[in-house]
Amino acid sequence: MDWGQSELPSPVVRDDEVTVAARRRKKVAFPSPDGSPVIPSLTPARSLPRNTPASLFRQAVTPRVPDVSSILFSGVRTPRYTHTPRNAFSSMNLDDSDWTNTLYTSGVSGLDNSSFFRDDDANGSSALLKEDDPGEAAAASLFPEFLASFLKHSSSAAFELLEDYQNICQEKVDVLQSVVLRAGQNSKTAGVRWLLQQENCTWRLIASLYRDRVQLALEEDMMIDMVVPSESEKVVVDKLFQRDAVIRQSQLVVDWLESIAKDQIEDFSDNIEYYAKNVCWENTLHALKMRSKSVPDFHIPLVTELDPDAPLRQQRPLADLDREDDTRLLKNLFTLIRAGMTDEAQRLCKRCGQAWRAATLEGWKLYHDPNMTSGSSELQPVEGNPHRGIWKACCWRMAEEEQLNRYERAIYASLSGNIKPLLAVCESWEDCVWAYFRVMVDSLVEKDLMSSGMAHQELETLPREYLEANWTMEKVFEELQASESKRVLDETKEHYHVIQKFVILGDLDGLMDEFSDWLTASKPLPFHLLRFMTHLVLFFRSLGLALKEEVCVDVLKAYISLLIRDQQTNIVASYVGQLPAELATTQYATFLETVSQPELRPRCLQLATEAGLDVSAITRLVVETVRRRDDADFTHHSQTLETGTTKEDQKKTDVIDWLLFDPAHRAEALKQSNAIMRKFLALQKHDAAKVVFSKVPEDSMREIYSQWTGVGQTTPLPAEDENAIREHLCIRAYLEAHEAFTDWFSHSGSAPQKPALAPEAKFTERVANEMKEKEYQAALSAWLSRLDVLTEDVKERIYNVLLFVDGGWMVDNREESEPDEERSHQMAALRSLCLPRLTFLLLSVLQSSSRHQEALRLADIISSDQHKLYQVFSKEELKRFLQKLRESSLALLDQGLDPLGYELQP
Repeated sequence: MDWGQSELPSPVVRDDEVTVAARRRKKVAFPSPDGSPVIPSLTPARSLPRNTPASLFRQAVTPRVPDVSSILFSGVRTPRYTHTPRNAFSSMNLDDSDWTNTLYTSGVSGLDNSSFFRDDDANGSSALLKEDDPGEAAAASLFPEFLASFLKHSSSAAFELLEDYQNICQEKVDVLQSVVLRAGQNSKTAGVRWLLQQENCTWRLIASLYRDRVQLALEEDMMIDMVVPSESEKVVVDKLFQRDAVIRQSQLVVDWLESIAKDQIEDFSDNIEYYAKNVCWENTLHALKMRSKSVPDFHIPLVTELDPDAPLRQQRPLADLDREDDTRLLKNLFTLIRAGMTDEAQRLCKRCGQAWRAATLEGWKLYHDPNMTSGSSELQPVEGNPHRGIWKACCWRMAEEEQLNRYERAIYASLSGNIKPLLAVCESWEDCVWAYFRVMVDSLVEKDLMSSGMAHQELETLPREYLEANWTMEKVFEELQASESKRVLDETKEHYHVIQKFVILGDLDGLMDEFSDWLTASKPLPFHLLRFMTHLVLFFRSLGLALKEEVCVDVLKAYISLLIRDQQTNIVASYVGQLPAELATTQYATFLETVSQPELRPRCLQLATEAGLDVSAITRLVVETVRRRDDADFTHHSQTLETGTTKEDQKKTDVIDWLLFDPAHRAEALKQSNAIMRKFLALQKHDAAKVVFSKVPEDSMREIYSQWTGVGQTTPLPAEDENAIREHLCIRAYLEAHEAFTDWFSHSGSAPQKPALAPEAKFTERVANEMKEKEYQAALSAWLSRLDVLTEDVKERIYNVLLFVDGGWMVDNREESEPDEERSHQMAALRSLCLPRLTFLLLSVLQSSSRHQEALRLADIISSDQHKLYQVFSKEELKRFLQKLRESSLALLDQGLDPLGYELQP
């Protein structure tokens, strides 16, 4: 491992998770030093160099490449630790004076050559501006896109999935950025953009850390090399990073935070103009030259020497323009170092005539002499700083020097592990976490060097709090909780920062507890945060990590509820399929209840099948849930009961459709339709019952028998199915009888009216009346003939019900099926409700048709012990039945017949 390589990428983030700045051409600039509003300015597009220098000790390890598990990604195994070419720094041209010119150009040239938008974004952003909420409209496609990526990688590499998630989020961030720039700082759009930026950063962190953690778990037999005293600093630290997961992952956190800062640098636009171009402090130099020539007005008290230490040593200032230039330069140098761009910081120093300052940023590199162990006769270049201890002690003292600019102190504090001056310029949560983790890595490295005997004696001059510091990841976040900055404390509570904290700590139980608290809070979670939580849980599951199952289920349920509410019909099934089987059935059944469009129903069932759900159980549950809703008891109802079809009734008639798409569910459809119709018949809602009956295909019984014999069965149908078929036939007989009575009743009330003749009618009127009389007689004859036919029909159909074969109407033939008490109760109740009702209807038909003798024969049928119909009559009904029979007997007596309708014997 070559510690002198400036272009060596830091772990994972610098290689596999390349920052946006390294991938795309964007505008680059820095904030103004005084914090004033930035002045918009554009710079020519230029990709930032990927060979950025590593931060302190970053080069101890290169990206870990997973090997044997398909969890990581497919491909040929590559070494976990790789070496890179040497002498990278020696090949770097620090005299590249064009670097600053390309990074900091005037606003005019930028406007001539740049555009706010890429061509492929222009049309899309214009369309989005017309939306009421362009941010939500642009991000709405994230829901199906995330599912598509999840399904695509469900059986392959988990980390390729995370890369897809990052790319999807970044694309949406780019679109939203265009919308924000064109439409102004719309609060909703800017808020959605911020959420997606945070999500993208979090996916990047998760990919970096868990790639390392999974690889570590796979390498159970990893050998740990013992460090011997004769080895160099570089070799000692290299092996430290190989064996110590804590320091390695802490460096990954540093790299992650620097990659975020590198992206954020390009969000600023400021025309930075340095007064010193090639000569350091040229204004001060000019003033001193003028003073030496005794030029008037040039006797301002300034430094008399121009070495780097002169202002501090002489306690004299520089020229005003140079002081302003230095302030701007130092802030931007720190911004570059915060983004891990140390090479760029050195180039900037060289460009501004401060090569000495660039040299001070070079001394952190660990010393290594390959000639000590190579055994080769050819000398090789020595790497690093042999006097690193002296350099570090000087950096510490410079960071403690209060007279220096605070950004200069922070620069050297970051190089020497001095936390207090570094925190003084850290404004955000990310800045503070970066500072703590950078110092922690620095401290752990120095401790290891001391224990190996490689440390410099000069390090012993550093304060005791540095040498004795016992930094841990947990301690870092404890310090953040005690921060004096209100902004940092507020940002500590933000959802994504909480998630990032627990991911860094590897505390999944704590993360699940936070998820649980968020889900139960009164304030609803942002939609995209809930989507992120769901896919994070699914990712952890794919790695086989132990999670609190009840919390995972709650997260999935909350996300499914969101999808159902937003009518994301095509993606619900896949997430329901991630729930436990029984709960998945309940959840998807709840979803299907909301699908009212008939054309969507087959698609929903197809998606459920593809997701591995139990479609039969789901559709059955949907029907049962709807039909049991607002149930009425099976009791006698008054004749004034509302028998019209309500909206709830309509839902019950429509829900049976779920069982009719697949012929394999025909038996279940028959049973559920019977149950629905039983309720409708009890409530005298015959029209609704007819609708349900008409939905059941006519070939259902044949289909049931065909399916039974198709699987090679030679035994009779199961008793449950056979009883359902018989019940269906019973209901059909009843509905036919009721329909026949309805036709009879409608016809009986439409008798032709006899024409009436006025008393003083004229001859022509009497002739016309005679014609009408003949027409009336013909119509009456036809009407009576039709009435006789309808009377016979209704009598036959009602008798079909009263004398239903094989045990009676609504009586099962086979009892070996599992008892269903509810169904048995309902069928018995229907016999008590419907059979007396049909009997009285038949009586009214016969008596209205003067068929009194036939009416009296009903008594024999009702009292017959073969059918035992008298058992379904209540006492009041029997009393009313006998009263009706008495009326028929009296009518027969009036006709000169005996009470039973026979001729009287002399």
